[in-house]
Amino acid sequence: MTELILGTRGSELALTQTEMTKAALAAAWPALAVRHEVIKTIGDLRPDLKLTEFSKGDHPVVDKGIFTKELEQALKAGTIHAAVHSLKDVPTLLDEGFSIASVLPRAPIEDVLISKIPGGLEVLPAGSVVATSSVRRARQLRWLRPDLAVTDIRGNVPTRIRKVAEDKGITALLLARAGLVRLGLFREVTKEFGAELHMSILAAPAFPPAASQGAVAIETYGENPALAEILAGINHPPTFAAITAERRFLELLKAGCQTPVGVHTALKNGTLSMKALVFPDHDGPPQQSVADGPASEPRDVAAALFRGLA
Repeated sequence: MTELILGTRGSELALTQTEMTKAALAAAWPALAVRHEVIKTIGDLRPDLKLTEFSKGDHPVVDKGIFTKELEQALKAGTIHAAVHSLKDVPTLLDEGFSIASVLPRAPIEDVLISKIPGGLEVLPAGSVVATSSVRRARQLRWLRPDLAVTDIRGNVPTRIRKVAEDKGITALLLARAGLVRLGLFREVTKEFGAELHMSILAAPAFPPAASQGAVAIETYGENPALAEILAGINHPPTFAAITAERRFLELLKAGCQTPVGVHTALKNGTLSMKALVFPDHDGPPQQSVADGPASEPRDVAAALFRGLA
């Protein structure tokens, strides 16, 4: 191959992640020409809908990939060679022929509370309104702080922060630390959105993130040995082991992108250590499980985590 065409969504974060992928490819394969095509997904075209509303009416169900379907259509048509995704947006089960070819080194995995009040989640007054588009974050928040109110919010990262800064009825916002870091927005205190906002990291063991949070994945379609070799050259094995375990756990749960599941995976000295919170469909406390095992067998560790649910 002399040229590689990447597909991406058009948000600032998606384009940043695509530039990261292009930089990795340039470092590994200096002679390779790489360009990208921006593709709008149904999730981008309908920012007025809550994520859960895509499972209703004429819209494709959430777990079929509201942020990935159109990119996969371009892959299948051959107009792009590979698609760059935030892996937590990718459905647990891929359709036949599609695969995750590689992942970049994982960014920080934690969630962040962005609040008008300093001090973190513990100091928010009862009745404070916290915004999030994530069912998982909403359920974890209600479990830890049932005295708080949760409201839905859509938009890209800067748009969400600005909405909270300008809305006197919203006290705080939950976002992934990875996106804030990649956009250069993560700092303890920021005033650039019109109000003083404080950012507090929520420790992953206590507030487990979504499966694959912080991971950038490159997806392909069909068999192409030359492309596979190129993308293998930018794969990060520790991240790949962790996301393989996390996605296998979701598969065993028959869970998808919007299922309220938090998973924390740590890799140390060749051992994967996992913790999971799985919330029921109805209100109630989560099932919890922990497991560890060799990083060389991530699917086995995921199976042990699944068996340990209680």
